[in-house]
Amino acid sequence: MSDTQRVRLDIAYAGGAFHGWAAQPGLRTVEGMLAEALATITRGTVALTVAGRTDAGVHAAWQVAHVDIASEVWDGLPGRSTRSSGEALADRLNGVLGHMCEADPDVIVRSAAPVADTFDARFSACGRHYRYLAADLRALACPWRLDVAVAKRPLDVAAMGEAARALIGEHDFLPFAKPRPGATTIRHLKQLDVSRTPDGLVAFTLHADAFCHSQVRFMVGALMRVGERARPIGWIGDVLRAGVRDSAVPVAPARGLTLVRVDYPHPKLRRPGRTGPRRAHPARALGRGRYHRDRS
Repeated sequence: MSDTQRVRLDIAYAGGAFHGWAAQPGLRTVEGMLAEALATITRGTVALTVAGRTDAGVHAAWQVAHVDIASEVWDGLPGRSTRSSGEALADRLNGVLGHMCEADPDVIVRSAAPVADTFDARFSACGRHYRYLAADLRALACPWRLDVAVAKRPLDVAAMGEAARALIGEHDFLPFAKPRPGATTIRHLKQLDVSRTPDGLVAFTLHADAFCHSQVRFMVGALMRVGERARPIGWIGDVLRAGVRDSAVPVAPARGLTLVRVDYPHPKLRRPGRTGPRRAHPARALGRGRYHRDRS
């Protein structure tokens, strides 16, 4: 019998005040806050594994992480209450996180649930979904919307949508990524749709098995150049086929990017049902596989 219980954490956060997911000495990060809160509750050091490490300023509507907690601690979390251990952990984490935030909480734990020891938030994931929002008209700019970037010029949605077709499928996305030493930049992009939301914002909807470091923001930045008519529609395909980093490809601001959800292949590993009261997304201003690295 294992002396630890693996626990899946479903998390949401507004990334504007964080220096990304990964813990860094002296900097406010999502992992750093969660690890500190977990240490407070479990009275021990714990290690978090996350589905995809987001960069500074990037948000998450439904991030997934796992942590191993001593079985004795896990069993004792409910105390004298009728809550499950998962409900108790989520409630206590949100209480500690709330005290750690200077204003409204900008990170919350949606749920905590026991999973099999074979579950791995990162390596079990088979798909990641992202959304990028941009306001391309001054009248649509929303300073209070923390998940909306402001485009410099009006954007041609039809042109960007046509250009995006060149990126669909399995490719070496080195021209649209920050490569890591020894890591592959081959990815399978399953979806990249460009549309107008009902309130007039430009929305980029993306789905892949995984993404390279900053890949989403580089692709969106390049498509915006097409949308501004600074580059022809065929430029995206030309850059991809060139197979090398191109300094002409800009990176879109982090503010507009949100990790929407993470997919898992087995029903028992999919997003669990509610383990307690439904939790709202932090800072309401956010609005309404084969490749194991994901850094978008």
